[in-house]
Amino acid sequence: MSKENISSTSSRLAVLTSHLSAVVMASENEAAVAAVPSDSPTIFDKIINKEIPSKVVYEDDKVLAFRDIDPQAPTHILIIPKVKDGLTGLSKAEERHCEILGRLLYTAKLVAKQEGLEDGFRIVINDGPNGGQSVFHIHVHLLGGRQMNWPPG
Repeated sequence: MSKENISSTSSRLAVLTSHLSAVVMASENEAAVAAVPSDSPTIFDKIINKEIPSKVVYEDDKVLAFRDIDPQAPTHILIIPKVKDGLTGLSKAEERHCEILGRLLYTAKLVAKQEGLEDGFRIVINDGPNGGQSVFHIHVHLLGGRQMNWPPG
């Protein structure tokens, strides 16, 4: 291959690489913007209102627990408060939210027992876009049924 062909190929690769980098960055920016909380109803609000079906495993007057549609473990259950009360994520918690935060964790213990997770389980609360939160209605992930590794993702 001549120096001219190599130079031309290198130039094309540089342009292509630059273009692909811009596309990847744009996609990442779009994903970050999409993950920003808003006041519109979340998928969890629609599940609470029975507008979207779910496989409920526990429900009382304050919380709802249902199976995750994209499980990351043999047992993967989401536990959510029925009333959001401004609590879109843990970083938004105020002292007035202490009761419901405790209720979410206690419910996780009840559901873990109900699901037969005597050997252990993991509780995860993602917070904010960089914390992996994709639904801005506070929720607890209950994961079990397999060995949980450390560190997590």
